[in-house]
Amino acid sequence: MTTMSSVNKLQLLQQNVQQLTMQKQQFQEQLTELDSALLELGNTDKAYRIIGKIMISTPSKTLAQDLQEKREMVEVRIKNIEKQEEKLKQNMEEAQQEVLKELKSKKN
Repeated sequence: MTTMSSVNKLQLLQQNVQQLTMQKQQFQEQLTELDSALLELGNTDKAYRIIGKIMISTPSKTLAQDLQEKREMVEVRIKNIEKQEEKLKQNMEEAQQEVLKELKSKKN
């Protein structure tokens, strides 16, 4: 592989890591919002849900269960992203080593 293609591969991997990091941050924000909503639901008996353009009364326990399920899904997504992120970082390290090796061999 040429040095340029190795550098391009490294840049692509860096972009992918950045995209995953942004996705993870978005899911973490959702997680924070869900935690806040669940906390507020614990303090009230009345809860409302917006469906389309109307707001309907919903038992707070039902809404809390729905929010808890969403929370669990978001946690799973975050874990999956972290696994992908780790794999990409390993690939990025390997690509960095490859670029450095190629640069050293050209220098000699």
